[in-house]
Amino acid sequence: MTTELLAYFDEFGNRQGIETRQRVHEQGLWHETFHCWFVREEKGVQYLYFQKRSDEKADYPSLYDITAAGHILANETVQDGVREVREELGIQLMFNDLNSLGIIKDCLEAHQFTDREFCHVFLYQTCLSNDQFNLQQEEVSGVVRAELQEFEKLWFGELEKIRVEGFLENTHKVQRELEINVTKQDFVPHQDSYIKEVIKKIKGK
Repeated sequence: MTTELLAYFDEFGNRQGIETRQRVHEQGLWHETFHCWFVREEKGVQYLYFQKRSDEKADYPSLYDITAAGHILANETVQDGVREVREELGIQLMFNDLNSLGIIKDCLEAHQFTDREFCHVFLYQTCLSNDQFNLQQEEVSGVVRAELQEFEKLWFGELEKIRVEGFLENTHKVQRELEINVTKQDFVPHQDSYIKEVIKKIKGK
């Protein structure tokens, strides 16, 4: 497998050098990522879309996360990050299809690494149906959506659970509809400051 090389930065965003992805995480170095949130408005209600991470993922398996996201490699531009949408979800988007929400810091702590990210965050107003997704199964096992207002209340403790709806996809690429209750523990534990800023900027769009 090809070793991924990432540019790393100081806390102010000044580029310092290049390291392997493993070393960047082991040392807790700041690096760049691409985040794309799918949103949709129906009858005045805003919905936010989440991917369900594959059960086989090394980090945060089976949890719900940003619709599509990934690292920006050292030899890539931010615009190249749109490939994550194609690779993970099978959706062909152009960079110009996205609305920028700017750069938002996020930090994920685990027992083996510290993931400090300068997240280039984008918004995509979707009208896609479930059958238009073609998931990268080693990465993603499903896609669901939740009401934005309910997700915000869940994340910040006003609700203990919310309803999500979407689909799961099996190894034969067959989808089955999904509608379940989830708690905050079912999501990747992004920083509160990151989630707060993303929601604030989505509401402002």
